[in-house]
Amino acid sequence: MQKKESNTGAKTTDLNCVLQELHIIQNIKTMYGFRRWFAKDPSILRRVGHVLLQVPYAAQRNPRNIVIADDCFQLLKVPISQVVVKSMEKLYGRQVLRHENLGDYLNLKVPSLNAFNDGKPNGEVKSSSIRSLAIVMQMLKRHEFKQNHGEWINSVKPSLDPAITSQIPEVLELANTELEKIHTVRSELRSALNALLKDGILVIPTSAYPPPKFGAKEILSEDYLIKTSALSSLACMSGCCQVAIPLGFEDKCPISVSLLAGHGSDRFLLDTLITVHATLQEEFVVATKSKTSNNAVTQEASAELAKDKGNQAFKDKQWQQAIGFYTEAIKLNSSNATYYSNRAAAYLELGSFIQAEADCGKAIDLDKKNVKAHLRRGTAREMLGYYKEAMEDFQYALVLEPNNKRAALSLDRLKKFFL
Repeated sequence: MQKKESNTGAKTTDLNCVLQELHIIQNIKTMYGFRRWFAKDPSILRRVGHVLLQVPYAAQRNPRNIVIADDCFQLLKVPISQVVVKSMEKLYGRQVLRHENLGDYLNLKVPSLNAFNDGKPNGEVKSSSIRSLAIVMQMLKRHEFKQNHGEWINSVKPSLDPAITSQIPEVLELANTELEKIHTVRSELRSALNALLKDGILVIPTSAYPPPKFGAKEILSEDYLIKTSALSSLACMSGCCQVAIPLGFEDKCPISVSLLAGHGSDRFLLDTLITVHATLQEEFVVATKSKTSNNAVTQEASAELAKDKGNQAFKDKQWQQAIGFYTEAIKLNSSNATYYSNRAAAYLELGSFIQAEADCGKAIDLDKKNVKAHLRRGTAREMLGYYKEAMEDFQYALVLEPNNKRAALSLDRLKKFFL
């Protein structure tokens, strides 16, 4: 049984309205003997699940073990395993956590998978057993599809999407021995996961890969299908129940984790979902904000380093090089007035008075009390012939620092010649 949940939303209190709105009864999709449900809210999914499954009442219980599939989370480019760990520690305590290399566990407990190892490099699918499981699922899916729909396809000859036809070879008849091997995999996998998840929950990424672009040709490749179905094959092939929890977005890609419970533990899984849902999403938001903050701190530190290099180049009278370093600092942190003011000083040395005036103006916009920026803009304006505006800058610098000799001398010189 595979149950998935979409983004959170408003709760609906009338269960009959919920069933009617979602069209759950009429639109249940059955794939490989598994039903997939979608709901906007975990409480809706739980209530609908209780109705449709007709499971007997049982007191809600906490999982005794939370198994984190470390090797599966390593497939992700986004480090969200710590979000899961912190959430589960907060809810159940550290003692329930168990870290597992799921690929190694399956290699040991499901030896029949060895017969389906295609011998290809695993690439991003780091576990040969998980890749083999995906291969088995693809074989069984195509076999059952042809068994159920082959006669209709041959007689009607419908126009099918290339993504479907690419998965239906002209000849695919599994021998009885091959089917027996597949059934052995199913049996061993169910026993292995039920043993692993006795009174517990397995946590894995829902998908290790971002969704493909519309019309992407990669979805037609066999390797892509195997990689993207590797994690979903766990529940599909074992009969375990699974629920997917959307956490949010990272670099505009949706991020989701899945909880799996043993075969027949649907109520237990749905009850656990209610407990962990909000905390998982809250921890993801905290982690995202922390990452943004860390990135900002890192950028500020890099900007300061670039500024220091610019200062050294300025001391060495390498004006153009100094401008380059100050420009780099501005790109990393455009809200620092000092970077603009320093670059203006280098422009003044090169006689680039227009650029110097513009940089000083930006620095003053960011910090009106930046005395150096007023002095440098006054110098640039004087050289450009804007004497009145230059005097205003020197006068303002004296307001900020009444004992500034440079501002006083410059102001007296301009008053003597132009007033």
